[in-house]
Amino acid sequence: MATILLENYCFPENLVGMQEAIQQAISSGEILHISDRKTLAAVLSAGVQGALNDPRLTVSYEPNYIPITPPAFHSLPTEQLIRLIRNTVKLEVMDNNIGYLRIDRIIGQETAAKLGRLLHENIWKKVVHTSAMILDLRFSTAGEISGVPYIVSYFSDSEPLLHIDTIYERPTNATKELWTVLNLLGERYGKTKELVVLISKRTAGAAEALAYILKHLKRAVVVGERTAGGSVRVEKLRIGDSGFFITVPVARSVNPVTGQSWEVTGVSPSVPVNPKEAIAKGKSLIAIRKAIPKVVKKVLDIIKRFYAFKDKTPGLLNLLGETDLSTVVSEGDLAARLNYELQTVFEDPRLNIKTLQGSSDEGEEPDTTTETRSSADDLLFQLEILSGNIGYLRFDRFPTPTFLIELEDRVKEKVWRPVKDTESLIIDLRYNSGGSTEALPIMLSYMFDVSSDTKLFTIYDSIQNTTVDFHTLRNISGPSYGSTKGVYVLTSYYTAEAGEEFAYLMQSLHRGTVVGEITSGMLLHSRTFLVEETRLEITIPVINFIDIHGECWLGGGVVPDAIVLAEDAVERTHEIIAFHKDIPDLLDEAGDLLEAHYTVPEVAAKVNRLLQSKLKEGFYRSVVDYESLASQLTADLQETSGDHRLHIFNCEVEPESLHNIPKIPSPEEAGIIVDALFKVEMLSGNIGYLRFDMMEDIKILQAIGLRLAEAVWSKLVHTDALIIDLRYNTGGYSTAIPLLCTYFFDAQPLKHLYTIYTEANATKVTTLPEVLGQRYGSQKDIYVLTSHITGSAAEAFARTLKDLKRATVIGEPTIGGALSSGTYQIGNSILYASIPNQAVLSAVTGKAWSVSGVEPHVVAQASDALNVAQKIIGAKLQKIKSGK
Repeated sequence: MATILLENYCFPENLVGMQEAIQQAISSGEILHISDRKTLAAVLSAGVQGALNDPRLTVSYEPNYIPITPPAFHSLPTEQLIRLIRNTVKLEVMDNNIGYLRIDRIIGQETAAKLGRLLHENIWKKVVHTSAMILDLRFSTAGEISGVPYIVSYFSDSEPLLHIDTIYERPTNATKELWTVLNLLGERYGKTKELVVLISKRTAGAAEALAYILKHLKRAVVVGERTAGGSVRVEKLRIGDSGFFITVPVARSVNPVTGQSWEVTGVSPSVPVNPKEAIAKGKSLIAIRKAIPKVVKKVLDIIKRFYAFKDKTPGLLNLLGETDLSTVVSEGDLAARLNYELQTVFEDPRLNIKTLQGSSDEGEEPDTTTETRSSADDLLFQLEILSGNIGYLRFDRFPTPTFLIELEDRVKEKVWRPVKDTESLIIDLRYNSGGSTEALPIMLSYMFDVSSDTKLFTIYDSIQNTTVDFHTLRNISGPSYGSTKGVYVLTSYYTAEAGEEFAYLMQSLHRGTVVGEITSGMLLHSRTFLVEETRLEITIPVINFIDIHGECWLGGGVVPDAIVLAEDAVERTHEIIAFHKDIPDLLDEAGDLLEAHYTVPEVAAKVNRLLQSKLKEGFYRSVVDYESLASQLTADLQETSGDHRLHIFNCEVEPESLHNIPKIPSPEEAGIIVDALFKVEMLSGNIGYLRFDMMEDIKILQAIGLRLAEAVWSKLVHTDALIIDLRYNTGGYSTAIPLLCTYFFDAQPLKHLYTIYTEANATKVTTLPEVLGQRYGSQKDIYVLTSHITGSAAEAFARTLKDLKRATVIGEPTIGGALSSGTYQIGNSILYASIPNQAVLSAVTGKAWSVSGVEPHVVAQASDALNVAQKIIGAKLQKIKSGK
């Protein structure tokens, strides 16, 4: 049995160890004790099916079975073939010019060639001119795979030819690719007219292959139930001279599109339906799919007419023209597919298509702007003066401008006069469900000075095709709260519509601090339209709400500056108010530190002025704790100075200074330090490799000098070239740079390395007159490896050797750190400023080193830098040897 499987089973790769497993089963003696042959056959079937996970493999005991090979279909007399085909093919032209073609047996290539003209005249010509077709394979239980390419070809274009299947036959160990056919008798149906394929659980063999191919070429919609899950070809083979037979699949199919097969598992329908209802379902699907182009055009027309982002609509034309709608089988499918494509272009969650659920207002929005006097109590402002002279104002709905005018005197006396002299104001919108957007300019005007003409926002209305800018109003009735005092807006998940707009604008105008929960995100500025003659409706944003920065708000929930539970918002706001009182002093201190220590005084003064300007303009109102203050300060410092080394951080414990006086190691510790810091290796070609991941202080290096010379330098000094690996060196002490550089230059004259400039003086740094041990000299090649984390003193060392043309730098640009930065506490707070307090001037150009890092001579991935260096050295040595 193992031999039969090895020679015939279509998955030979799964048979590794099969013969040994069968022999082991025989040796165990268990199956030898089964006396009933049919029971033995069942046991063997279960064993081979379980081992190979293939239910088609069956062992049977049939002592009287005589294999019968039926005559090849194409070899039958022509008259008999015609009768068979008439019994297996039925056709009809149904209503709406839908062709119906039922095929109960797929004829093979040779039969098709023999009866081609007859088939064309009596069958194909009668259905080829229909506008859509239903291909019925529900009763197709037999056939030949060789006929599948011909049928598929009639439903595709002549070119390009399509690879549709690959058949592997184990007995001949041959693989054959099936392609569509270039030349056919008669007209093709083409690939544009609708095609529906009907299948059932009886559909098997070649018909399954046909359905599977048409489905995954996206040429047909497959309707019905999962097919039988047959095989390309199976054979029943006798096991030796016994009465036992094994049924084996000897060929297999692999679809080039999916990389999988329909065998065993069958073909799953695109639209599952009872096979008895398949024809009716097919007709309805054809009607739906024929309507798709018109529906898409209607959707596009609505978007072009009403969508607020007019500049984005042209991109939709090209996209929908290329959209694959071959799998759409219902209005729901179409809505889902169009939604996906619309989001690809617009990335606007407010734009949405869905199937109609219930009644529609055909785009009419409910009127939420009308208020009556009976709701006056609900609209009245609730005011309270809290401890610390903090005003608290709550209102749960924005009234209409008309209603505000009617209440003008009452609001002035009950709200704006009492809060005018408070130090801060809390506006509670946690229960505000919206109201009139038209009230926003009025309410916002109270938050600014009366004399100001501040632009608040812009509204673009696509239906009216109008753009209106809204500014603060100068004729408000009550006293304004002004633009300098703190305003804190409380929000919750229930804050909606106009309440969200108010919170959003207070943020974008830098006028207030928002505290609480993310708002509901219900403000969409949209209208819903029915797509005519469908059950589809499309919701389209018709208004663009544009803030002063030119950003269109897409109506998502407003994210507070301080996110807390709504019930904790008042308490958290009191903490933020107290924190905000300290911010001016902290900014003053940060600016003073910058002017006192930063290497470029004029830049420091400029940055200090910017900090004060941003504070005045409200940019620090979004800061709610030390962490967010550190982040905002860092961003402002770096943006204005162009120096990414400036950094503010918060730390609960005082950070240790990098420049503390180093501890001098004992002789016993020297060996440990050398082994930990330095890695030495001799590469082929007498190339030295030195890696160190930290720049130690010069006093440490001098203390471990003897051990360092013995364990490290003595191995490298006589090499022909040296690779210095700084890819993992993030920096350290710059005091060691002159000592390290000295080894790579001659003793005389002393080499000017760079100049350190501070506000107090300028120091010229040179090589040292004497070093411990032998110098490497100035003639042998040096290669320095860098990465994006090489920083501080390590990149200063690399930059020095590069500037002086003493080394070739290979790898990635370095981080661009400072040679020396001081860490300074900002006031008595937990904030600290890291400020570069030295400028380094190039010994070659006299100009300050760039803060952008060291650019390598040879750019390479850090992981490849060593290999690149070795290749460069090898090529150079080869060139020297060849005398070129």
